Amino acid sequence: MFKLAYAASAIALGVVLAPAAAFAAGDAAAAVNPAGEKLYKSACVTCHSTGIANAPKLGNKAAWAPLIAQGMDAMVEVAIKGKGAMPPRGASSADDVTLRAAVEYMVHASQ
Repeated sequence: MFKLAYAASAIALGVVLAPAAAFAAGDAAAAVNPAGEKLYKSACVTCHSTGIANAPKLGNKAAWAPLIAQGMDAMVEVAIKGKGAMPPRGASSADDVTLRAAVEYMVHASQ
């Protein structure tokens, strides 16, 4: 009887801890707001898929590393205000939360 109770407790604990362990292990897809991917695919992709006007290409770790080193808030500020050829908000009407989600999507895809 004790072994059965022990096994049931271990299973229950595994069910509770598994999602936390997956997140801690770097399950980036689960951590990123899906609105970010949607905005990327509708606005950001134009420049960030090809590198137009020196936009860091999605997935290019070397290009994104110095930006990532500046921190998420600094990258979001650039997305909001624009920089160089990139217009404010990437020429979208996205709100700040969605812009942050798009930046997070690109960062996670580029680490």
